[in-house]
Amino acid sequence: MEFQSLKNIETSFRQIRLFGIIFLSLCAAITVCSVISSYRFAEKQREKIYVLDGGKSLMLALSQDLSQNRPAEAREHVRRFHELFFTLSPEKSAIEHNVGRALLLADKSAYNYYTDFAEKGYYNRIIAGNINQVLKVDSVVCDFDSYPYRATTYARQMIIRQSNITERSLITTCRLLNASRSDDNPNGFTIEGFVIVENKDLQTIKR
Repeated sequence: MEFQSLKNIETSFRQIRLFGIIFLSLCAAITVCSVISSYRFAEKQREKIYVLDGGKSLMLALSQDLSQNRPAEAREHVRRFHELFFTLSPEKSAIEHNVGRALLLADKSAYNYYTDFAEKGYYNRIIAGNINQVLKVDSVVCDFDSYPYRATTYARQMIIRQSNITERSLITTCRLLNASRSDDNPNGFTIEGFVIVENKDLQTIKR
């Protein structure tokens, strides 16, 4: 009878120990799940921006990962530079204004082209001949596999005279460096190693 009692006590102890292990395992699992859920919730909260409008209304805006938008910003930066640098009107102040804004987006390689054009009288001929030059960018192809990023631009120039319109092809290459954003450089890039690969007449249409 005493042996049977000891056996029952040992069995009960084993059951209690088993239940204790199961209980501790469940507590540990619940704790780990709670920690993981809290971490994920905190990460999601960091992606949100709360904006107070005059201290009265609360608006929720989701922040975007800037790296996802960099390719579009790079193409826009290159496009904007070409439009400012190559779109010219027969006014000295307008030419200087546009080219000046373009040069804020690039390094000395673009400035060298500007001084070369000026020394050859290119801008003076545009003013004297009352010529309008309009640039249309067809595409900007960027390679983001390595840094600095490489970009190739395919565009067309329309040189508008009183008697005719000349269409020219324009192909350029450059590299893009990350830079600080500003009012003059909203996309945060700097063009370096700017090179005009091709610039030739395609056709001339009489007006």
